[in-house]
Amino acid sequence: MIDTPAFLDTHRPDVPDLVVPQGVTPFYLAGRPVRGRLVRVGALTDALLVRHDHPDIVLRLAGEALALVAGLASALKFQGSFSLQARTDGPVSSLVADCTHAGALRFHARSDAEQVAALAASEPDADAARLLGAGYLAFTVDQGPDTDLHQGIVEIRGPSLSDMAGHYFETSEQHACWIRLACVHTDAGWRASALILERIATEGGIAAETAPEGDADENWATAVTLAETVTEAELTDDALAPETLLYRLFHSEDVCADRPRALAFGCRCSRARLSGILETFSGDDLDHMAEDGTISMSCEFCNISFRFPRTEIGGATAAD
Repeated sequence: MIDTPAFLDTHRPDVPDLVVPQGVTPFYLAGRPVRGRLVRVGALTDALLVRHDHPDIVLRLAGEALALVAGLASALKFQGSFSLQARTDGPVSSLVADCTHAGALRFHARSDAEQVAALAASEPDADAARLLGAGYLAFTVDQGPDTDLHQGIVEIRGPSLSDMAGHYFETSEQHACWIRLACVHTDAGWRASALILERIATEGGIAAETAPEGDADENWATAVTLAETVTEAELTDDALAPETLLYRLFHSEDVCADRPRALAFGCRCSRARLSGILETFSGDDLDHMAEDGTISMSCEFCNISFRFPRTEIGGATAAD
């Protein structure tokens, strides 16, 4: 077993040491049955996306997925992760994005290069429905190895990833949720953002006791109407502070921002973990994997390669 710590592993290329301090800004509308999150992945978007060799239309979809899971993971009340997984028959056959409770983000995608190139040539602004085709989305909450996964699976419906996620909440979570996602390539690089509203229960709660005139349906409809005025440029503008944007959108509804949460590059691969996987293979299998005495393994999430001298991997032994 190889136990070289990751920070001493000279065979591992550098990964971005980048943190966005105000990556997620939770907020609520005082006295209304509405809470939300404004997600600004910022420069971290570019650091995550450009490590992967995909056309822009695929990277744009991946950036939206990263912003979505960052916003949803920020609602977790425990240690764990929230992930989105798409399995489809379209040009992008697989897309996975996840975020931990601490804001560690990662993603990977698989696509058919010829199909994506043809789609990009004919439809440079192809939406998520054209990229994904038919299939399903799985939303998974993972609280660790000693707990059961909580997973919701829904058929892909709607033209955008925002619509697809909204369909999931409508059918699986059974509560109202409004989502706007954006990912654009700016002069400063890729930027991704999300604005998420959720309708919360008011029966017997503070929101019910302090609610202004009008019912909860009206309050929710007003919040959604105001949210729909947000533009892609506003969502992805580094110079526009989150609090400023929230006030611009919801000042008439007494918006209150909560403490922001950080986002960071969060691939969880390690040399020790991968070497442990190799140790489960037989010696013959390891010999076939080796080229010029070295076994290479690549991480799909951070797109880096680890190299292991064959002589350092013992392999599994046959049972007596």
